Amino acid sequence: MKFIRSRSNPLFKSLLKLKASPRERRSEGSALLDGAHLVAAYLDRVGKPRALAVSAGATETPEIKRLLGQVQSLEPIVLSEGLFRELSPVTTPSGILAVVAIPAAQSVPPDADCCLLLDDIQDPGNLGSILRSAAAAGVRHVLLSRGCADAWSPRVLRGAMGAHYLLVIEERANLPAFARDYQGQVVATAADAGQSIFEIDLTRPTAFVVGNEGAGLSRELAGQADVSAAVPMPGGMESINVGAAVAVCLFERVRQLRTVQSAKQ
Repeated sequence: MKFIRSRSNPLFKSLLKLKASPRERRSEGSALLDGAHLVAAYLDRVGKPRALAVSAGATETPEIKRLLGQVQSLEPIVLSEGLFRELSPVTTPSGILAVVAIPAAQSVPPDADCCLLLDDIQDPGNLGSILRSAAAAGVRHVLLSRGCADAWSPRVLRGAMGAHYLLVIEERANLPAFARDYQGQVVATAADAGQSIFEIDLTRPTAFVVGNEGAGLSRELAGQADVSAAVPMPGGMESINVGAAVAVCLFERVRQLRTVQSAKQ
């Protein structure tokens, strides 16, 4: 095992840059996964990471030993407790980090059965939650505008809980151009829309368009929508969290598809 105790260690510095810098992540094509759950999900769904780092105090815990045993050919980096806390984005680290490859960029096809267009979603927690909901609802394609939070930041990765490796994520996408060329219907979410998401036929190929937490959709992107829909809020609140709104829309599509499937049986 490689033991690191100094902040001046070049390897530690490189890990710290991966945590803090989107430019560094893009340049290296790597991201940091924090926590035993995310590392386990990566090992199960993808395979061997580029590197593993553990805290000195966690090397003998059963969960960490089990994960290290799955990749015995990979020599882990052991960090002092203080250095590991600097790398972990959480207050109480689980004791393991993985350096993983960011998948090569892929373009979303204009005939995708369902996709999600995110316009300047800036809060990493919201973005992670949305990606998690998309994967859970069976949506494979997600496009992010240039103004979105970095999809591969530690906070987004943690919020998505492994969803990244079930999705095709296209960052820095030209959302208005994609919406214009999309071969299905483009449904924009808007709190002041005249009809609810429950009134729209979502069994057709659909691109859901979701705007910024405060400003909503850009005028250019909103102009490409075929229809706008709201999430009904009979309780009197003016709005709900964008992640919650997206989940309602995506699982309404799941409900409609299952209803149609049941009717055919």
